[in-house]
Amino acid sequence: MWRPMIQPGAGPVYLAIVAAIAADVAAGRLRAGDRLPPQRLLAERLGIDHTTVTRAYGEARRRNLVEARVGQGTFVRGDAQPSPRGPVGRQVDMTMNQPPPPDDPALFERLDLAPTPLGWMRYPGAAEAEADRAAGLRWLAGRLAGATADRLVVCPGVQGALTALLTTLARPGDLICAEDLTYPGIIAAAGQFGLRLKGVPIDRDGIDPDAFADICAREMPRLLYCTPTLHNPTAATMPAARRQALVAVSRRHGIAIVEDDIYGPLLTDGPPPLAALAPDIVYHIAGLSKCVSPALRLAYLIAPDARRAGRLAQALRATALMPAPLTARLATAWINDGTAALMLAALRGEALARQAMAASRLPAGSYAASRPEAFHLWLDVGPDWTRGAFAAHLRAQGIMLATADAFAIGGAAPEAVRVCLGAAADRRELADVLDLLGAALARPAPGATVI
Repeated sequence: MWRPMIQPGAGPVYLAIVAAIAADVAAGRLRAGDRLPPQRLLAERLGIDHTTVTRAYGEARRRNLVEARVGQGTFVRGDAQPSPRGPVGRQVDMTMNQPPPPDDPALFERLDLAPTPLGWMRYPGAAEAEADRAAGLRWLAGRLAGATADRLVVCPGVQGALTALLTTLARPGDLICAEDLTYPGIIAAAGQFGLRLKGVPIDRDGIDPDAFADICAREMPRLLYCTPTLHNPTAATMPAARRQALVAVSRRHGIAIVEDDIYGPLLTDGPPPLAALAPDIVYHIAGLSKCVSPALRLAYLIAPDARRAGRLAQALRATALMPAPLTARLATAWINDGTAALMLAALRGEALARQAMAASRLPAGSYAASRPEAFHLWLDVGPDWTRGAFAAHLRAQGIMLATADAFAIGGAAPEAVRVCLGAAADRRELADVLDLLGAALARPAPGATVI
């Protein structure tokens, strides 16, 4: 039975186990097809928590050292070749804004899904649907205390909520508005449904209410979509006074607001949601993918009243039928037993740590100021770089970035890229990424002339 030799002071135990696997593969002490000890047995032999071994085996799989066979165990790969760490040896895809994985093995132990209750494997009945709405209200209580179950629609993620909203509130050819730099999903959805999308100018505090008022007076859009808290991509948070002004413009012109509050729960002391200021004109979307897990594709949509919630539920049934029942049961269970709140707190803590790393490794003033709970940055790459050249330079080093073009609605895009701090597997890998970004910003683009 294989047992790793772990040197005292070698860093995190799970990484020491991975290093021992790699060393024993290289030395021939572990050969292709050898079965590693069961996780709980190895944990007992080493006197550690079994979640540490689980994490070690997972990291060894990521490095192509071992493979897991369902019902059989974990085995040394036939082509085991330790892959180098860091962005040069592993592609770090920052085009998807993922929450950072918390460094908390005990929390991941809590997420064990087995055994799955049999009732979760069926279509939900009225009781389950009511329980899901009640859990949604519990999740929203800190942000929208006045929400009620008859106004809540459980949706298959934010994109599912947007599909229901756009097909209910607008018709092909209608004009809708969004920040002139906005979530790519609304750009794609507007194009899919034949809607005209117009960008509203933004500054470091979000949408310019005067510019929006001018568009409303001249063109009367059907609705405004916006992300006022930790805006995607700029990470700006709209202050309370700006929110009041935006709501006043919308109410004066009779324009509905779709508020994407996907990042809102990350802030413990943020300004109130737009839906708290104007529940009669705001449709509020609260997704779980950024604040609990990207694998939890579920969102709670709060409509201004029960009648409009009913129309949205009909649109949802016509396009997606329902959220995946297993996902909904899991979300409800995690909200009710406190797991979701623990995940949120862990993600917030990891975001704070990664923001501090960015502040210490990137040049001062190179990215837009934001709240420290954000796990993305809006990085200004000018004047020495163009955004395309900067992204290509980093891509050659294994780092994939989204340029401003992905977020721009018409007009010229700024020379900027979005940096997703949560994409790195751990803080050590993030340090490598940030150092490469900082080094690129510190010198002119290749081929540039310096006078």
